[in-house]
Amino acid sequence: MKFGVFDHMDRAGPDLGRQFEDRLRLVELYERAGFYAYHLAEHHATPLGMAPSPSVFLAAVAQRTKRLRFGPLVYTVNLYHPLRLIDEICMLDQMSGGRLELGVGRGISPYEVGYYGVDPATGPERFAEALQVLLKGLTRERLDHQGKFFTFKDVPMEMRPVQRPHPPLWYGANSLESADRLAQQACNTVVGMKAEAVGQFAARYRAAWKALDRAEEDMPLIGLSRHVVVGETDNEAQSAAKRAFALWYDALIHLWRENGVGLPRQMIPAEFEAALEGGYIIAGSPSTVRDRLMRDNEIAGINYCLCRLAFGDLSFEESARSVELLAKEVMPAL
Repeated sequence: MKFGVFDHMDRAGPDLGRQFEDRLRLVELYERAGFYAYHLAEHHATPLGMAPSPSVFLAAVAQRTKRLRFGPLVYTVNLYHPLRLIDEICMLDQMSGGRLELGVGRGISPYEVGYYGVDPATGPERFAEALQVLLKGLTRERLDHQGKFFTFKDVPMEMRPVQRPHPPLWYGANSLESADRLAQQACNTVVGMKAEAVGQFAARYRAAWKALDRAEEDMPLIGLSRHVVVGETDNEAQSAAKRAFALWYDALIHLWRENGVGLPRQMIPAEFEAALEGGYIIAGSPSTVRDRLMRDNEIAGINYCLCRLAFGDLSFEESARSVELLAKEVMPAL
């Protein structure tokens, strides 16, 4: 079992510069605590994502850490020109000595891509082609491609990643049916469903992996993401989590609410108590958090435990305390 951190970088207050610096200090703690990787979301025109250019923040992460792996989860690929994104991927991998984890996706919000003039209806097809271009550009000396959205002829690829053939791929899955494709692509996956549904996904992924005659020890990571707050007592941790979750959830629904539309399916419940009961939030003393993680991780069949440790208005000190208690009293048991 590996442990990672997922970060929306949702707005924590009026001082954005302070938020960035506090988050970088937390990233240093993640490395010292033994986390495997730090994953940063990309969102636009919403308080849910105050790092709309993940590469910029991750360049700072590369300089503040030595061992921690990191990457976007995900780059909203449909908002980039493929050649520019290839360059950014290679630069980050080179600047970090080969520690980049490459998350890719088309973006869940039609409003965000719409602001950039991208038709959401073309999203899946455009993303599939753009990913083809990225993988060609990362692995070949010259780029040739003739497609519906992109055409390139004999473009020299001067940039190269450290990791060959390319940094490990990550994808955010929200359907059981995608397991076969992701196994075929050898893609690490974070699944946005309850533990029981993640268990079905993980079983299907493993079956697809085995059918390809691939070794079990080579199987990519399958992760489940939760908000996690650890305190000295259940009451202390759940009080902080409830306060911060309300602000995070308000940011989550911001653009959907502005457009008078409900959230897509399989999203986290709005009520803190329901989210806590469903395992979307795990908050409590070290023993409470440990027991719930052990139970849900076994049900989910995962090998990657992904934690949101900074969200809403949690202070640096509150998040740092969660990191300390998680590393000392929870992670060793798992």
